[in-house]
Amino acid sequence: MNELPILSILIALPLLGAVATAFLPGATARLVGIAFAGATLVLAAVTALTSYDVGGGMQLTETHTWIEALGVHYALGVDGLGLLMVLLTALLVPIVLVASWREADDEGNGGSSAFVAWTLALEALSLAVFTATDVFLFYVVFEATLIPAYFLIGGFGRAGRGRAATKFLIYQLAGGLVMLASVIGLYVVSADNGTPSFLLSDLAALDIDETTQRWLFVGFFIAFAAKAPMFPLHTWLADTTEKATTGTSVLLVCILDKIGTFGMLRFCLGLLPEASQWATPVVVVLALISIIYGALVAIGQDDVLRLIGLTSLSHFGFIVLGIFVFSSTGGAGAILYMVNHGIATALMFLVAGFLIRRTGTASIRQMGGVERTAPVLAGLFLVGGLAAAGLPGLAPFVSELMVIIAAFQHHWLVGAVAVLAIVLAAVYALWMYQRTMTGEGGVDATPVPDLDRREVGVLAPLVLGLLLFGFYPMPLLDTINPYVHDTLAQVGVTDPAPTVEGTTPHTTTEGGHQ
Repeated sequence: MNELPILSILIALPLLGAVATAFLPGATARLVGIAFAGATLVLAAVTALTSYDVGGGMQLTETHTWIEALGVHYALGVDGLGLLMVLLTALLVPIVLVASWREADDEGNGGSSAFVAWTLALEALSLAVFTATDVFLFYVVFEATLIPAYFLIGGFGRAGRGRAATKFLIYQLAGGLVMLASVIGLYVVSADNGTPSFLLSDLAALDIDETTQRWLFVGFFIAFAAKAPMFPLHTWLADTTEKATTGTSVLLVCILDKIGTFGMLRFCLGLLPEASQWATPVVVVLALISIIYGALVAIGQDDVLRLIGLTSLSHFGFIVLGIFVFSSTGGAGAILYMVNHGIATALMFLVAGFLIRRTGTASIRQMGGVERTAPVLAGLFLVGGLAAAGLPGLAPFVSELMVIIAAFQHHWLVGAVAVLAIVLAAVYALWMYQRTMTGEGGVDATPVPDLDRREVGVLAPLVLGLLLFGFYPMPLLDTINPYVHDTLAQVGVTDPAPTVEGTTPHTTTEGGHQ
């Protein structure tokens, strides 16, 4: 256990910032909020570089008794999975705050003070989710994230946002209630085995019978599938991204939705390995449906924000597919995809937001000709689109390729369906760019101003991340691989051995001679 509670401090920083900015005037709140978010990013980065040992398992741990009678603890820790989610969260929040500099003060919105406060509160709770090592604590903060998310969706954005916020809340609360049954089930199982405990380390050591595991898995998976989102629990996604501000959409799709796939790895595979294998055929089919359906529906959209939101349905399908094919390549690709999707989709949402503020519309058919007067905006929009389409040289390509390789190892048909999504992604990405950026101009043919220095500065880290991890993903993979190997060992599966059609496996003697 660490002497200095670094993770608690990491959570407390944005939480204190949320309280402080809620009572400050708009201009001051923006500056103070960015300062708190920046400090959180610095602390997260320094901790990762100086205090985290790659391959060292769960680290930076804190454990304190909370509700002794129920075996509940305030317990925190990070491994490779948790660390990358913490870093992604800490990176995106200050970018969102700077990108949304005055957007919250637009007529009809709730003002900068409220936006900054709710954003920092969501950051604090998300960090708590990604670091919680007690199931009860995880459930509490998992549900608590809905509070700032609801107010961010309902208080800022376009007409109809209130209905979108309500729909979002209903789906997430319903999933949370189903998960609560599984949380209670884990308590019963641990109590029957001796001392009740919600600590992940204690629960992972339990021998849970097959039937119980399956019921517990269903409860957790439904909640995480609604959060991720996955087909058919995805219908809140497009409405939310269409009506909310682009900054809020980044927080929801690039951070909050990762809790779904994070939970599948941490709880479904980590605590219920036999049930996870039992459910694999159904989960793989749902993932493939999400991949193809999300891409097909995105192609026909006119609202650019709705289109970007639906592409994430396809991308989350890839992530879930990588998780449930049970190989080190697929697992590492899935986690890498979580990071890369966060960076690429944040870029697309923010550029789209800058474009909408300039054109006054989110309708693709009313845009056009932007690249003639705003080449930087058009160029960055193209980079985001090509990243979503998996262009080699950009970060999502590496993770997408790893998942597809693992999918073919699982079954050739699964891999073939996944490959089809690459073609569909190229269609929606390039067609979106063509309709918005090329041609003679929009309805009123008003010249669109290019990005200013603040906007370019906001987007620069995202573009740099796409290029850096596109050509050199090893720093991320070195962090991911030990976690994946430990998880597969917990599940009890090994990577499939290479085989040649029409031959039988051969054993080799020392030196490789048969």
